[in-house]
Amino acid sequence: MSTDSHSLTAAFKGQPRTVWVTAFAAVIAFMGIGLVDPILNTIREALGAPETKLTLLFGVYMGVQVVAMLLTGWSAYRFGPKRTLTTGLVCIVIAAGLSTFAGNIDQLIALRVIWGLGNALFIATALAFIVGQATGGQQGAILLYEAALGAGLAVGPLLGAVLGEWTWRAPFAGTALLMLAGAVLCAVMLPADGPREQRQPVKLLDPIKALKNRSLLINSIGSAFYTGALFTVIAWAPIAMGLRPIYAGMVFFGWGLLTALSGVFVGPRIASAIGARGGVLSAIGAYLVTMVLAAIGVVDHHVWLIGLAVVLSGIPSGVLNTLFTGVAMSAADDSTPRSVASAGYSFLRWMGAAASAVMVAYLAEWFGMAAPFWFAAGYCAVAVAALVLAGGSKPDEHTVDPEAVLVGAEEY
Repeated sequence: MSTDSHSLTAAFKGQPRTVWVTAFAAVIAFMGIGLVDPILNTIREALGAPETKLTLLFGVYMGVQVVAMLLTGWSAYRFGPKRTLTTGLVCIVIAAGLSTFAGNIDQLIALRVIWGLGNALFIATALAFIVGQATGGQQGAILLYEAALGAGLAVGPLLGAVLGEWTWRAPFAGTALLMLAGAVLCAVMLPADGPREQRQPVKLLDPIKALKNRSLLINSIGSAFYTGALFTVIAWAPIAMGLRPIYAGMVFFGWGLLTALSGVFVGPRIASAIGARGGVLSAIGAYLVTMVLAAIGVVDHHVWLIGLAVVLSGIPSGVLNTLFTGVAMSAADDSTPRSVASAGYSFLRWMGAAASAVMVAYLAEWFGMAAPFWFAAGYCAVAVAALVLAGGSKPDEHTVDPEAVLVGAEEY
């Protein structure tokens, strides 16, 4: 896949309105991942929330997406992609809007459940519209979607930081208004769903059955441990740094920006040089190093070192976002549709994220404030071991498969 500036520019030219509407909504949806990071400490002070409940804002958000991975394909088949997508947007609008008026941390946690469900319903189907409507073929659609992903990851923390300086409630209100605009635009401008008979049937347990493939299962376990390390950064670094919203937001803005740039420009080049699997192993190793740096920063009370480690971790994260799923998908059976194998892979991957986000505060309570980062480094080691155990990918390992990258973007 070409990722030079000309290709990226070409991908933006001449796109129909439906593509831009869906991409705009995707940016807002991805913003929800990092929106809460800059205001975690403010929420703790305002609501008197313990750290074990603060991290649940991420744990339940990801946990519901674990279950949703089994539901979204069936929902799109049963009710239609547009209805599924629009329902997801409405769920996000309701959850973000009501979060503005939450009176305690338990209410925020409950609303993040609805938010996570809405995000899963939207993200799982939004890509179908971009792929189906975008000019320039599938590769152009990939670049557009990666651009939306990167913009959301970078802008989300920045929005949370700027509005969070006023009050912790403002970022939720801002997101609700933006997503409401996206929901209205999607409802009005996206094409209507066709007859159900034209859609491929999907059963609820098909993704679980796909994990009977040993290679797919082990690769998925490896991804689960890496994603656990990723969400250690997202859920724990803001608490470990203890910064004001604006400063925490700048740190995660840098993280999101590097994630976006490395995903589009660095990942494919690494794959062409050393292979997709080699690129994944190298990137996880680099992520392990950043986790060690973050742990040392906590031990030595160097907030700047924690922040630097968070920002630098965006580089391997972007590479992994582009390449990891391609490695897992190469392990799938030819008899198993890639979309079904992807759902099974995502089921385990996000289970790792949810478990990590729930556990970080307890690890800190039991073993000290640096413990979550040391455990995250251990997760990376397990991920590398799992990939080595799974063995090499299928032939043409040195090629970044556009379809596999597309599936990877869908799962984020």
